[in-house]
Amino acid sequence: MKSIIIGITGASGSIYAIRLIEELLKNNINIYVICTETGRKVVKFETGTDIDEWIGNLSKASNNIHLEDINNLFSSVASGSFKFDSMIILPCSMGTLAEISNGLAKNLLCRAADVALKENRRLIIVPRETPFNAIHLENMLKLSRLGVTILPAMPGFYHKPKTIEDLINFVVGKILDSLSIENTLFKKWGD
Repeated sequence: MKSIIIGITGASGSIYAIRLIEELLKNNINIYVICTETGRKVVKFETGTDIDEWIGNLSKASNNIHLEDINNLFSSVASGSFKFDSMIILPCSMGTLAEISNGLAKNLLCRAADVALKENRRLIIVPRETPFNAIHLENMLKLSRLGVTILPAMPGFYHKPKTIEDLINFVVGKILDSLSIENTLFKKWGD
């Protein structure tokens, strides 16, 4: 069974993380969620969802989802010996991006990203900021050169979206494509 770590930061766009988790659970993937304190507040503000309650309810139906404590550096996901396939940080704030690109691991989310880098595991960062300044771009370039996939939350329009869900599904579908997980969340070009 695949294991994926999902990091949620305080950037806007937490609906992407919620939608991705829903899709990963449909694919019987083991999910470890790490949410920053500001991320919790943003999820609640933007979606009305209490992340602890939501994941608690999901875990009653599935043993495949685990909510990690952001401050628990003794968590199994903090170790290079913990086997996981990929880590996705979405939305990724510029502060978290800067910490990761500079090797700072002050919390479990940044430590897990550091483990992904040092163990050559797939790391996908979905930055949510606009416009980007030169520091943001340099941090993304530094990580990209290390093999990190930078996948900004920029929906396409060639699939002729009609709803906000269509736009969300486009970005989540692109993340799933990057993970080589089959999906029909959006119409692919040429289909």
